[in-house]
Amino acid sequence: MKLKPLGDRVVVKMTEVEETTKSGILLTGSAKEKPEVAEVVAVGPGGNVDGKEVTMVIKPGDKVITGKYAGTQVKCDGVEYTIVRQSDVLAIVE
Repeated sequence: MKLKPLGDRVVVKMTEVEETTKSGILLTGSAKEKPEVAEVVAVGPGGNVDGKEVTMVIKPGDKVITGKYAGTQVKCDGVEYTIVRQSDVLAIVE
């Protein structure tokens, strides 16, 4: 199955959280935070969304930062994805 977002929606896959800090401290499961950096998997066509013209500036393969609790989580072929609106993307990581 393949996810194809509609309108101004973007499908992202969250990146894995580092297991150790830069100084070498091992993090337990309770010390890990929900990741905010994600890789864009698919992008909707944009167009007229809610009466406004939306041009998509995000493209597949971009690394982006999303809001912590933004979007809807879905599971497809055993992989977890998050579907967010383009406006929920806070920044593109270069």
